[in-house]
Amino acid sequence: MLTVNLAIIIPFLAATLVPVLHKKISRIHIGWFVFIVSAALFAFLVRYIPRIASGETFLYTLKWIPSYHINFTTYMDGLSLIFALLITGIGALVTIYSIYYLSSNENLSHFYTYLLLFMGAMLGVVFSDNMMVLYVFWELTSISSFLLIAFWYHRKRSREGAQKSLLITVTGGIAMLVGFVMLYVMSGTMSVREVIATVSTYSEHSLFIPAMVLILLGAFTKSAQFPFHIWLPTAMEAPTPVSAYLHSATMVKAGIYLVARFTPVFGGEMTWFWMVTGVGLFTLFWGSFNAIRQTDLKALLAYSTISQLGMIMSMFGMSSAALVNGYSVDSVIFTQAAFAALFHLVNHSTFKGALFMVVGIVDHELGTRDIRRLGGLATLMPITFTIAIIGSFSMAGLPPFNGFLSKEMFFQVAVNISEFNFASDTWSTLIPVVAWVASILTFVYCMIFVFKTFLGSYQEEKLEHPAHEAPYGMLFSPMILGALVVLIFFFPNVLGDYLLRPAMSSIFPTIAENEDLGVHVIPWHGFNMPLKMTIGVILLGILLFISLRYWKGIYKMFPEKWSFNTLYGNILEQLEATSNTVTNFYMTGHLRDYMVYIYSFFILAVGGMLVITNTLVFNIEGNASISSLEGIIALVMMIAAVTILFAKSRLTAILLNSVLGYGVAIFFVLFRAPDLALTQTVVETVSTVLFLAAYYFLPEWKKEDTRKRSKSVNLIISILVGVIFTVVALAVQNGKLFDSISSYYENSYELAGGRNIVNTILGDFRAFDTMLEVVVLLIAGLGVYTFIKLKARKEDASVEDK
Repeated sequence: MLTVNLAIIIPFLAATLVPVLHKKISRIHIGWFVFIVSAALFAFLVRYIPRIASGETFLYTLKWIPSYHINFTTYMDGLSLIFALLITGIGALVTIYSIYYLSSNENLSHFYTYLLLFMGAMLGVVFSDNMMVLYVFWELTSISSFLLIAFWYHRKRSREGAQKSLLITVTGGIAMLVGFVMLYVMSGTMSVREVIATVSTYSEHSLFIPAMVLILLGAFTKSAQFPFHIWLPTAMEAPTPVSAYLHSATMVKAGIYLVARFTPVFGGEMTWFWMVTGVGLFTLFWGSFNAIRQTDLKALLAYSTISQLGMIMSMFGMSSAALVNGYSVDSVIFTQAAFAALFHLVNHSTFKGALFMVVGIVDHELGTRDIRRLGGLATLMPITFTIAIIGSFSMAGLPPFNGFLSKEMFFQVAVNISEFNFASDTWSTLIPVVAWVASILTFVYCMIFVFKTFLGSYQEEKLEHPAHEAPYGMLFSPMILGALVVLIFFFPNVLGDYLLRPAMSSIFPTIAENEDLGVHVIPWHGFNMPLKMTIGVILLGILLFISLRYWKGIYKMFPEKWSFNTLYGNILEQLEATSNTVTNFYMTGHLRDYMVYIYSFFILAVGGMLVITNTLVFNIEGNASISSLEGIIALVMMIAAVTILFAKSRLTAILLNSVLGYGVAIFFVLFRAPDLALTQTVVETVSTVLFLAAYYFLPEWKKEDTRKRSKSVNLIISILVGVIFTVVALAVQNGKLFDSISSYYENSYELAGGRNIVNTILGDFRAFDTMLEVVVLLIAGLGVYTFIKLKARKEDASVEDK
């Protein structure tokens, strides 16, 4: 199973080669190399479909930090395989599209490096079995998406969109990390598989519900669920290939994956059911409601993506009804909700990816995405129009497109929840009502996308470029996705039998042991309630679309100043203002203040620990006696140290400071350590000379006008620091937990062939440490030399300019 690990690693390795190949092979577009990588990974994963469909799973563990139960463990089952195929398959198509979309003047090496980093990170998320490793890849998707969204960093809105997506998704990721830690505390394992297998042993733990909420926060922020959805529309400032890849097929699906993966753990709780279902349904409604008011095609698709993600999320929430403890209704009825969610997950990736590419084509060829400036493009861009029809009608839930099948299943699950009164009569009835109303609004914005853009009058005077069909290279990828939309409608069970059914077994392992979780999908399922709801969606949707100008004024009831975007902006501004205030409070620009902070913290931390741990115990009776000569030297050093404070000139202060260094050298002589005395003498002499040379070039020393209060603070801090250092030095003698290691070095001659203990320690026992210290000095010297040479060259250049 080493190959699955390589599937994660290969994109990262390829990312390191992109800049090199881009320079070496300039005649060939670097995008083709990225396409080969993603297409090869897709082909490799396709080979596993038959084996996964037969019930096999694949596991491989590479030890990383085993003492903390953190290993690079990959696990492939039906659920992870679906996401991996989307990541690599859509990634390959997006790469082809980007080759023709992006200008050769763009920084393509950066773009494709970021794209490969994101692909590898997403594969890491869906294949990781260890929660800590999953978190690492999870945050790496946020970082790489930040780089992709900010690709056009010269645009202010691109930078703001990237910042917003990073702040929101990383914050959710940290919450998810805390939830993972709680799961580890409860289960004693970092393995997702083991967490699922042992859930019955800790489901009553007090941390169970908090862990659930925190993990859902991570999922909701990544999948743009209300109220964290605000990052997705602003992320549309990214190049369209990024939007087609990250924001329709991959990154926003990471939260969906997390919910699906942890449904076996938390699905038995009603809290999980209502949080996932409720947030998903409201996101479905809110996204579709706001999509209608948009005038930018990418913004419309952004809100439609939010809406569709809410729909998928709500279906996974409703599927958890099959796991709720004590519920007696046939569980398979509700597991079909997960089947519908997985089905729509794939369908959404196909039609939404195609639609994003259509918008990119319109923007690329006409120079605008503003719906108010578009119209009449159907005859001028017939292929693009056809793809738009297929994608939009599929998203609206119309036959003969795959979105119709999964939307009908969504209606059926909502009706099932209502009929069985799963929670209460009122709330159960609201679920299909909200689903139906949101679907009507979805139908309306789909019609806006098609009819406002491609039909009506052609307004060439409002366009930057005359309308014309895109090159076939740019049309290839959306045509493939459009064809899949139709093919899945006619052959849905190929997808269901080989991919969706194994994924269902991953989500409901206990039920799958006794029940057949597969669903046989047919385009015509009779004149039942879901079909009646669809007919109602079409009729009311057409009516609302025709009368759009009469009721669109309702959006004035929701002004921008009351939006979550404004709230986010206000919070960010307030945090920035507060941080500036706090920073300006302690960053005064005075060295004295910074020393006060440092030493005050030292006094509180070290002194406090001495008191708390009761280690202020020392005994000096066994110490060696102090001779009169040693006492005189110590007294001289103390007098010199105190006198420095009252020195009137720099020369006096430097000479007094050298008295301290030479005093230490004399002590080394008295303690029979001549080598240390010699070293100390040399260091002190060099230091004194350097001080004198440095201060010679400094301006005249003006003593600070220190207030009496500051002098008192300085005196108190100085005394306390000195006392604490002294007490620590004395207390260490009574705090010996182990035998001294010095006895080991006494055999230096036998062990290292040297009679000088200090030299053998530096040259033999700690040879690597000494070598690295020398390397540090070498690097520092090279740095100083480089700065000097650069300065000299700069000065020479300025002289030549004159």
